[in-house]
Amino acid sequence: MSTLAHHLGPTPQSEPLPGQSLNNAGGYSFTVDDWTRLDRFLILGSEGGTYYVSERELTIKNAACVERCLAIDGPRTVRRIAEISEGGRAPKNEPCLMALAIAAKRGDLPTRRAAWEAMPRVARIGTHLLHLAAYVETLEGWGRSTVRAFARWYLDMDPARLALQVMKYQSRDGWSHRDVLRKSHPKTRVLPSLRDSRLQTIFGWIVKGWESVGAEPHPDEVLAKIWAFERAKTCTRRELVDLISRYDLPHECVPNEAKDDPAVWEAMLPTMGMTAMIRNLGKMTNVRLLAPLSAHAAAVAARLSSIDEIKRARVHPIALLVALRQYAAGHGDKGKLEWSPVPQIVDALDAAFYAAFQTLEPTGRRHLLALDVSASMTWEKIAGMSITPREGSVAMALVTANVEPQHHIMAFASGIVPLSVSPRQRIDDACRAVNQLPASGTDCALPMIWALENKVPVDVFVVYTDSETWAGPVHPTVALKKYRQVTGIPAKLVVVGMTATELTIAAPTDAGMLDVAGFDSATPALLSDFAR
Repeated sequence: MSTLAHHLGPTPQSEPLPGQSLNNAGGYSFTVDDWTRLDRFLILGSEGGTYYVSERELTIKNAACVERCLAIDGPRTVRRIAEISEGGRAPKNEPCLMALAIAAKRGDLPTRRAAWEAMPRVARIGTHLLHLAAYVETLEGWGRSTVRAFARWYLDMDPARLALQVMKYQSRDGWSHRDVLRKSHPKTRVLPSLRDSRLQTIFGWIVKGWESVGAEPHPDEVLAKIWAFERAKTCTRRELVDLISRYDLPHECVPNEAKDDPAVWEAMLPTMGMTAMIRNLGKMTNVRLLAPLSAHAAAVAARLSSIDEIKRARVHPIALLVALRQYAAGHGDKGKLEWSPVPQIVDALDAAFYAAFQTLEPTGRRHLLALDVSASMTWEKIAGMSITPREGSVAMALVTANVEPQHHIMAFASGIVPLSVSPRQRIDDACRAVNQLPASGTDCALPMIWALENKVPVDVFVVYTDSETWAGPVHPTVALKKYRQVTGIPAKLVVVGMTATELTIAAPTDAGMLDVAGFDSATPALLSDFAR
């Protein structure tokens, strides 16, 4: 292979091709445009940094990219933030909230107006609002438009939903709803309707608390839920179970000391949100509510099998992958909680991961799925969650492999090998197999060189990488062009960027190359469309 690579081109990766710049590993890569980098940041975030770049430095660079996009076209930037957030395409919403705060505080007047109008689409729940308040505080503080926008968030919300939001998400990032109300001063009408009267009572409770909690529920059906929340703090266990059942109290409203009781979880389970259910599978198994062949385990597995419910709840595929790994392991990443996994639920989580992506149809194209397993792909976590880019790569590859019958999966670093993983495997098993591979330097040209040397016909090369390539004697774009020339196949290259950097191995002037963001829930569909 080294002899073949020598003849492909005279420029090693330690020297630049026209249009390339020095990457963080000491090699040379192309730079994506600001709109592509914006997508990468909104989807992947900068939490944890990368192997080469600290979290702080990566965040600063991505914030600068957001500002450049705002300067080019502020309303377009805001639309993109809202689309990615509202579409559930990102594992975490914090990058979208941060970008929205920058747009609202540093954009021009039309951009600021667009940002505040989009606020309810991006800050959909109480915890989002508190995160946004923290970002606003670190920028330029609370001007009149900021105050109006936050006040409108409370005033425009249905009182029943607002009560639930402020009960579930009471404080985040050093901010509480009490703090935000004191900043924004939302005002109801002087002659209140029933709706305004309820809002006034909710605001009063947030700021001053509930004066007294008697044994009798509040006569108003909306405010009775707040009464039940306050009552749950001091009542007996039997009454607590009754309150949960009657008022649909979520688990955030239940005292922690009561969560070792399976009867409490049994009362919560029928109305528990999908995200909360997934996060608490281990605890419910630990207290034996979920057990092999039990009715509750069957009910949970059935809900995980509901594609509509997963989509409605905006459960991101990476959240399901994290849940699958942790639940199958029988313990969490933190704490001492342990459980014996129920196989039915493990299988349901695996199936739910695939269901969380857009529905795909096979293209009939021949795919070489090439996973970068170099050292830089093992360092940071995707979106700050307990999945590395290396593990994320195999999960993304298996989504395509499940759809495309003509595929071959390989792993590369400074060498390239077939990867013995199959779509028939559970994803957590495949991740473990990849983690056993040795890590070394990065040569992203290897997939094309291997296919050329072995006379393998490939229509689409899909490379999952951070593009920190440096170890090879030939650049990836040169290797692809030579592959096209020798084989006569107009092969395409899709670069799935697994970190929120500005780097890519795809030449921006080649229409047969595409950059997409890794772990964007829309990526497999984009890849499929491009392959066609």
